Formats: sequence, structure tokens, C-alpha cells
Amino acid sequence: MIDQNLGDHLQVIELLAPVRRTATATGDAIDLRDYVGDLKVILSTSAGGDTDHTLNVKLTECDTSGGTYADVSGAVFTEVTDAADSTESITVNVDGLKRYVKAVATIAGTSPTFDMSLVAVGMKQVR
Repeated sequence: MIDQNLGDHLQVIELLAPVRRTATATGDAIDLRDYVGDLKVILSTSAGGDTDHTLNVKLTECDTSGGTYADVSGAVFTEVTDAADSTESITVNVDGLKRYVKAVATIAGTSPTFDMSLVAVGMKQVR
């Protein structure tokens, strides 16, 4: 086994800032060009606050930052409802993705409120 100091190569990427959300949001385009291997994407949310609130979060991808984005296969989080706080993670391999990704958080219900954040942890290439 090789002991490797990850140092500055392990990066945290903010996909959706930690704020209170009341409407659907799309994050900024994230350039994956300098990343390799797996990205661990972590969603942390509060409960929705009422009986009909839902939050659905997914990743989308595109070859260009301003192009048309399509869903990343399998990069969907379990729906969050008003029932409980939630922390969940998924793993995607950047080697199989297009150059740019965006996060999309779809919020529904009557006056929904979710405190949430979405971050990814990934390895930058050593050049």
C-alpha cells in the first residue's frame, strides 16, 4: 500500500451554496477538465416544513458551459420531503462525464422551504 498525501489535489467544489431555498435553483457550470476519477457529491438539507414540500436534486452535463444540459445517468438524489432532515451522497466518475456539470434542485409544494447545500469532493490531476 502506498501512503499518499492528498494535499492540495483533493478539492471541495460548491455546486449549490448553503442557503434557504423556496424555489427551484440551478447551480453554475463547473468545469471538470482538471479532475480525475470519482467525485463524491453530498447533499445536506433540512426538512421541508410542511406536509406537501418536496426537493429533488440531480446533476446535469454538457460539452460547453453555456450549452444545453442533459441529466447525468444515475446522478439523482432520493427525494427529500417534509418528513426529516437528510444527508445523502452519490458518487459519479468524472472520466465518463462531459466537461461541464450543473446541479439542479427542483422544489415543489405550497410555500416550500428547504435549507440545503450541495458540495462535491474530487481529486485534481497532478500535472
